[in-house]
Amino acid sequence: MDTIIKLTNKNIDSEHICCAISDKKSVHGYSLKKEWLKSEFDNGYVFERLDERAKVFIEYGDSEKAWAPIEAKNYLFIQCFWVAGSYKGKGYGKRLISYAVEEAKAQKKDGLIIITGKKKMHFLADGSWLLKNGFKEIDKTDSGFTLLSYKIDEDLKDTQSQAEPKKMPKFKDQIYTGECENSNGLTVYYSDRCPYTDYYVNTVLKESAIKRDIPIKSVYLKTVKDAQNSPAPSSIFSLFYNGKFLTTDMSVCLESKFNKIIK
Repeated sequence: MDTIIKLTNKNIDSEHICCAISDKKSVHGYSLKKEWLKSEFDNGYVFERLDERAKVFIEYGDSEKAWAPIEAKNYLFIQCFWVAGSYKGKGYGKRLISYAVEEAKAQKKDGLIIITGKKKMHFLADGSWLLKNGFKEIDKTDSGFTLLSYKIDEDLKDTQSQAEPKKMPKFKDQIYTGECENSNGLTVYYSDRCPYTDYYVNTVLKESAIKRDIPIKSVYLKTVKDAQNSPAPSSIFSLFYNGKFLTTDMSVCLESKFNKIIK
């Protein structure tokens, strides 16, 4: 019942990937996410989840190959971390983080890093929970994003003399402004990292924008280089309006929320 399994190219076709398990609207996005995972597994990417039909999982890989606009060497970057519904408060989050910590130790990494929000943001892990469980804030942006770090053997590393001290992980410069190049209408940056993005970006958001005669530009982050060089704080879904960062929440694409977020 409490088994944590690791997905690989050998078992991913027969295993679910938690998100959008039974969402018929996101069937195509679900297959895109599986294909994305298959290619990332070849780069050492890790996906571990509870062996249940539940949203209890963690995804991480080398910080140098992170699908995020950060500068970080010799860390494991947590791309996605989620414990949802009735599974909260039962120790699964701590357990999944402990697996990532052990993997970081085995690979002689300096620690773990993850992007969160100063306040809770959609499709990002809960920063307040992580801060209570050994993570520390090491960078932040005016638009509300924080970069958290969990260091391995921190006391030992801090006392070692180094001719050239290691640089702390940080956001790339283009993130601090909270802006993108397109200042006319909506600009959305997205990738196949999440099963929901294909439907919400290419169907719902476009329909909402066209209905209101709002120009829209979609930027598909196809490679890790695209993600690292983009102004999008989250490569899953980052929405800008008239050049200013707006939200990571895909649900704003819906009719019931679209007008409110644009205003």
